Amino acid sequence: MNTIAIVDDEPDIVRLIAYHLKKEGFKVKEFYNGGDLLSYLKTAFPDLIILDLMLPDIDGLEICRMLKRDEKTAFIPIIMLTAKGTETDRVVGLELGADDYIVKPFSPRELIARVKTVLRRTSPMERVKTIKMGDLVIDPLRFEVRVRGRMVDLTSTEFRILEILAKNKGKVLNRERLLEKLWGDEKVVVDRTIDVHIKRLREKLGETGKLIKTIRGIGYKVEGE
Repeated sequence: MNTIAIVDDEPDIVRLIAYHLKKEGFKVKEFYNGGDLLSYLKTAFPDLIILDLMLPDIDGLEICRMLKRDEKTAFIPIIMLTAKGTETDRVVGLELGADDYIVKPFSPRELIARVKTVLRRTSPMERVKTIKMGDLVIDPLRFEVRVRGRMVDLTSTEFRILEILAKNKGKVLNRERLLEKLWGDEKVVVDRTIDVHIKRLREKLGETGKLIKTIRGIGYKVEGE
């Protein structure tokens, strides 16, 4: 049974989300500020965090940044929940490593669908062997990426994009195809999201990020030995 942590300073919102999650068979942990969430994460790890950005003590973006920088929590999927709905706000959240972004007011049914989608695509369901390309090693079983033996901390979405491109080495995948492989029929983000994740992925891979080629006007591919 998956455990979902809800972090929001509005009790009505927390109760609403918790009610619908429990109906779907999820375990729920409720928090009304960032400090309590961070204390909880010292001893336990939820399968997903629904994180409000406007918290009374710590800004939600800062919490996301902290979690994604810590190797102990970097792979916990995060869905950002906020009243801010501009494209800039969404892109900032995604650049920090959030896996999805939903704007208030929201449909509980839509939120549940997104929770299930994120959990499904971040779960290491496929048991495949390690992928090696030069200095890059991708281990789907351990959900790890190493460059010259150094562990690279990737978000779950960044890992999946790299894995998809590596499995299709030499093939050009357009943004629509990548979105389909990531989210299937429950695609919930725009094409711009892929560009954001690719940019962050290249930065984290350093020199090895050059393996990811941009095919102008089409999409991306990975080339390497």
